[in-house]
Amino acid sequence: MASCEGGAFAGDWCCVRFKRHSDSPLKKKAHRGFRGYPVATIAFYGPDDKRASKVAVGIVTAEDAEPIALERWFAEEGDVRTDPIVGSDILRFVRDHGAVSVVMTDRIIGCPHEEGVDYPEGQVCPQCPFWAHHDRWTGDTVQ
Repeated sequence: MASCEGGAFAGDWCCVRFKRHSDSPLKKKAHRGFRGYPVATIAFYGPDDKRASKVAVGIVTAEDAEPIALERWFAEEGDVRTDPIVGSDILRFVRDHGAVSVVMTDRIIGCPHEEGVDYPEGQVCPQCPFWAHHDRWTGDTVQ
């Protein structure tokens, strides 16, 4: 019996699974890795780890430098990661600032509300109780 490298053999056919790659130009640019400065940093935030209601994009021109530009987009309903208008706006922002590299979080990394602005410093956001018991970087449940 013949074998099929990377897939299952079925009769005269080899069944191969293809990974679905993103059509997003931003994800493609992020996948290319570091190509130099300026770097666009893209981070997603939401009330839980399922829906991103906010995305923040910063432009950094050197290692350890503060962003020279920062823009935020919000979605009252739906998810900013799948909103084509938000995606276009982000891409335009990144291109307008000449970003050579894109660094993007692979998950939602916390509450969309800002500590010290939307709720008091050192406290848990009253609107996003999910994040009180989850590590924003690993997604693990914490006590």
